[in-house]
Amino acid sequence: MYTKGPAQGIAECEQALTLDHNLASAHSLIGFGKYLLGRGDETEQHINQAFRLSPRDHFAPLWMVWVGVAKAQTGADAEAVAWLQRGVEGNRNFSSAHFHLAAALIRVAALNEARAAVQEGLALDPSFTIRPMRVLVPSDNPAFLAGRERLYEGMRLAGVPEG
Repeated sequence: MYTKGPAQGIAECEQALTLDHNLASAHSLIGFGKYLLGRGDETEQHINQAFRLSPRDHFAPLWMVWVGVAKAQTGADAEAVAWLQRGVEGNRNFSSAHFHLAAALIRVAALNEARAAVQEGLALDPSFTIRPMRVLVPSDNPAFLAGRERLYEGMRLAGVPEG
């Protein structure tokens, strides 16, 4: 998924599901892959299937963040906030989730909450900046890239350092 090959990654996960349809991780990764392909509106259904199979999964907070960023990609900002808040609550030590939440909170005009999320993220990772995110882009899909620019802008408005 991270080598600009989300379509191949999805196909491999689908193949894994033909061997064992109960692989929660495969369902979740398909959802993430669809986000990378700019099809964030399809992410939640795959993550929900993963939750049905493994509701207390170790990776559940990450899955929630994936749905949140997918919702933000599609402009469903209030839903993005709800999912990202759940992801942060599931793992308060995941600094990136705080920064994604801050970007979504800006979109729903919750400036104080967004700035607080940035401060929580920076307390965990004081050297975090937007610049490395611009370098490590896992997809070249135009819809994904547009959503990423929206994310960067939201982070900037919330007070995340540019770098």
